[in-house]
Amino acid sequence: MARRLRFNGTGSGGGGCPSIHEDLESGEVIVHGPPLTGSQDVAQLQHLSDGEVAVVVPRELLTDWTPKDRTRQARIIDLDAFAKLFEAFEHTAWRLETRRRFASDEATDTWAQFSAGQPIEWDYEDDWCANVRAQTAQGKRFERVRIVDSPPTPGQLYLMDNAKRNCAVGEDIRNLSRAQADELHLPSEDFWLFDSRLVALLRFGDDDDLVDVELITEPAEVVRYAVVRDAAWHHAVPYRGFGEDLSK
Repeated sequence: MARRLRFNGTGSGGGGCPSIHEDLESGEVIVHGPPLTGSQDVAQLQHLSDGEVAVVVPRELLTDWTPKDRTRQARIIDLDAFAKLFEAFEHTAWRLETRRRFASDEATDTWAQFSAGQPIEWDYEDDWCANVRAQTAQGKRFERVRIVDSPPTPGQLYLMDNAKRNCAVGEDIRNLSRAQADELHLPSEDFWLFDSRLVALLRFGDDDDLVDVELITEPAEVVRYAVVRDAAWHHAVPYRGFGEDLSK
C-alpha cells in the first residue's frame, strides 16, 4: 500500500535541493537529497547497511522542518489566559473549528431556543462581540473555517446560525465540508492561530467541554499549522453561500 506523504519543506536553493516529507499515517520522515559519494566520506559512516544510501542535507532543513511532536514539552494554559490572547494579538486570529459538538453551547438560552425550533435571539452586545468590534476597529482580523458534516450535526447547525451574528460584528466565517477536509488531509485538531506565530490548540474532555489550551510556538510546527490554514481558507466557502442541501 502506497504511503500518504506530505511535503514539509526544502533546503535553500529551490529545485534539486534536499527535501523532507512526512508519512501522514505513521509519522515517519522521508529525507531525500544529493548522495554522499566520496569513498573516504562514506567509509567514515557508522552503521550504514547494505542497500542504504547516505544523503547530504543542510542542518537548517532538519531544524526548521522536521516534525518535533515527540520531543516537544506541552505548554498548557488555563481558559482565563486563553481569553487574553484575543486582546493581545497584533494582526490576525484564525480558527480551524473541527468538532461536531461543544457542550458549552448546550447550556445556553440560545440553544434552548434552537432546540425548540424557535428563532434564536442572539446577543450582539456580549463580551465576545464587544471585543471583536474593538479589535477589528484597529484593523485586526478574526477569521475561521468551520468543518461541517453531511448532514450537519445539531451543534453545527446551531453554529451555522450563530455565524450571522459573529460576522455582523466583524468576523469572517467560512465553511468546509468534512469530506473535502478529509480530501485535503486537514488535521482533526481544533485550534486558533495568532499572528502566524502562535498556535493555541484546544483540548477537550470526554464530555466535549473545553478543558485547557496548549500553546505551540516552535517555528516548524507553527508553519505546519499555517499550511493547514492556507489550504482550508482557499477551499472554504463564505457561510452565506455554503451548501444548503447539507441540512437535508
